[in-house]
Amino acid sequence: MNLTIHWTFLPHNDADASLAFYRDTLGFELRNDVGYGGMRWLTIGPPDQPGTSIVLEPPAADPGITEDERRIITEMMAKGTYARLVLGTPDLDGTFEKVQASGAEVVQEPTQQPYGVRDCAFRDPAGNLIRINEVS
Repeated sequence: MNLTIHWTFLPHNDADASLAFYRDTLGFELRNDVGYGGMRWLTIGPPDQPGTSIVLEPPAADPGITEDERRIITEMMAKGTYARLVLGTPDLDGTFEKVQASGAEVVQEPTQQPYGVRDCAFRDPAGNLIRINEVS
């Protein structure tokens, strides 16, 4: 088998704030911006990885989710416990400084973890946990 990650989904509760974070702070490119039924989906991704995308979607997008479940998802998003994304960079300290300077909420400064990874963590505007690993 030859599998790649094509799309993954993260919830958002403010499309403009999410776009500013992922495009202007992290340097991702906007690939698609779709509105439908009063909701908005954004497809973003790293410019040098055209085959890998993140779809930022409203938590109300799935018609199979009840109002109670939407409320719980929204509460979990605000706490940073609903979704997460792990990114990699060869320059963790420089990346941390840039993201911190943008005003993003810092969850963890660059730290050598006991399990062998050096990383840091932020929250995106929706509360999603964004971990950034140092990679060679």
